[in-house]
Amino acid sequence: MSTAPKLIIRKARLKDSHAIAALSERVYGHAGSMTEEQIRAQINKFPDGQLVAEYEGQIAGHCATFIISEKVALKPHSWFEITGNGYASRHDPDGDVLYGMEVCVDARFRRLRIGQRFYRVRRELCEHFELKGIAFGGRMPGYARRRREFPDPKDYLEAVQNKRIRDTVINFQMNQGYEPLRVLKDYLPVDHESMGHGILMYWANPLAPQAVNTRTLAPHGRLPASVRIATVQFQMRRISAIEEFEEQVEYFIDVASDYKADFVLFPELFTLQLLSIDAGKLSPIDAIRKVAAYRDRFCAFMERMAVSYNINIIGGSHPTQIENDRGKEEIRNISYVFLRDGATFSQEKLHPTPSEARWWNIKGGYGANAIQTDCGPIGVMICYDSEFPELARHLVDQGALMLFVPFCTDERRGYLRVRYCCHARAVENQCYVAMSGVVGNLPNVEAMDIHYAESAILTPSDFPFARDGVAADTAPNTETIAIADVSLADLLKSRQSGAVQNLKDRRFDLYRVHWKKIRQPKPQ
Repeated sequence: MSTAPKLIIRKARLKDSHAIAALSERVYGHAGSMTEEQIRAQINKFPDGQLVAEYEGQIAGHCATFIISEKVALKPHSWFEITGNGYASRHDPDGDVLYGMEVCVDARFRRLRIGQRFYRVRRELCEHFELKGIAFGGRMPGYARRRREFPDPKDYLEAVQNKRIRDTVINFQMNQGYEPLRVLKDYLPVDHESMGHGILMYWANPLAPQAVNTRTLAPHGRLPASVRIATVQFQMRRISAIEEFEEQVEYFIDVASDYKADFVLFPELFTLQLLSIDAGKLSPIDAIRKVAAYRDRFCAFMERMAVSYNINIIGGSHPTQIENDRGKEEIRNISYVFLRDGATFSQEKLHPTPSEARWWNIKGGYGANAIQTDCGPIGVMICYDSEFPELARHLVDQGALMLFVPFCTDERRGYLRVRYCCHARAVENQCYVAMSGVVGNLPNVEAMDIHYAESAILTPSDFPFARDGVAADTAPNTETIAIADVSLADLLKSRQSGAVQNLKDRRFDLYRVHWKKIRQPKPQ
């Protein structure tokens, strides 16, 4: 007789992120819990270091780690500073210490010694990567009750070490072989039981080599060395039937597929070409609602194209009618991403331009999530969103290596705002940024009468990349397609050892951006 194991410790998967976030909220409450974005970021940055305990199919525990230099790990720090605001943004593949950023266990399963199991696997992980040791900021939950007796948390720690008093967490960690090095004041302000303080714990790896070999660990074990991107400069012209629009779109998908592109990018609001089918003019509000009604057909068509042509499609953007959290209908500008395995994702435009709000009453959306593809994580910023640095940084913190920007601009000044900002995003985030715009005109469609575009694929500005930071671009206002190969190997190398290292050199001790947890409605 044989039965399957009831309790297993395994690597966390991206599809576990919802269950892990729910576990974190049960343990810490809404305010102190991790978000799905943070959990996906941790897995994207260092998949080997993210663990879950699964008991009879349920996620019963979560353990998150990353690698960092010993110098950084052992100096005073806060949890937000060392973890990059919980996104493992300071994961350093060439570091020499494993840092434990999280261990949480569902209260219903605490008799299963899941914490002990996590600590053992952490040691195995440290030994596997030949690191010097493991560091983390441990809790001191007994301190709040004894703060009058020990006004200085250092005295409290000393009393625990001398066995005059007992703290369940500190004693447990010491029994696991960790040495308390110092008190980390104001380590995690939301930990009220510890009065916001932590204990810097350290376990020295007895098997560590004298010198740690330099390594550059890709965030994914199966990342391709390079990716081929195609960006379409799409001409708006009058059509008489939706089949003409679909034929035009399929033509460019076919071309990109023939060139073995991994991604093809279409422009923002290129589906408004469908409004030219009607001879008469509609009011802006009526027009945008009419084109929103094409959503289901558009998505079904693009999903079929992605699978048929074996290519990942960033489908520009399409106005979409949704029901907001107050039960009222509104229009949002949404980019749909169609992967070649048949999966579909969406990204709302967060910042409508003044003209979008004025002409079409388009509302700003919520959330910005990196999308996992077979070529690594990507992000989408729709036109005006590229002019807000926080959005690109949030996507890159989640692991995005490439950002796609569908845009729609009426004249050169508007185009240049998007172009300059996209290149800034590529430099400051050390990532690739692809842009796709519309050209041509639709005289009978309000606010879509003229367009200007020079679509491009942009790179960071460093030695491994094109001299001007432009992998490919197009002639102005011409219907065409641009294709370029971008090296993910060079990108990861530049992040670790480039002339500048923007991601590594951020001052987490000075500033951070906090994204709110918002439950988003689904399109109607």
